[in-house]
Amino acid sequence: MKALVIDDSRFQRIAIQRALGRAGHDVVTAEDGEAGLKTAQQAVPDIIVLDMMLPKLSGVDVLKALRQQQDTKEVPVIVLTALSDKNRERLLAEGATEFLNKTDVVSDSNCSILVAAMQQLGPRRK
Repeated sequence: MKALVIDDSRFQRIAIQRALGRAGHDVVTAEDGEAGLKTAQQAVPDIIVLDMMLPKLSGVDVLKALRQQQDTKEVPVIVLTALSDKNRERLLAEGATEFLNKTDVVSDSNCSILVAAMQQLGPRRK
């Protein structure tokens, strides 16, 4: 499965990329919202892992743009954020497929929570 990880933290991008690579996923990354949106449009991944606190274009704006575009509107998006759980419903309503706490995911060296969520979601494009 081709995954796109959009996160402004170099450390977290690398950690997630390595963990997903070990789990057999082909991973591309982007360091900000604009680059992430552009990469999603060009590469059309099977799944997107999206941080909410991004420079240039916020995670919410990226999510909205992904949902408005024909090629990416059905791609599952896992929101990975340090925002509190009270934001869960709002982000799911905006088009997120799954909401994961960034601290929980990154503190697990194998990112097993994220890998499990990705395997459960799988590609949904038609």
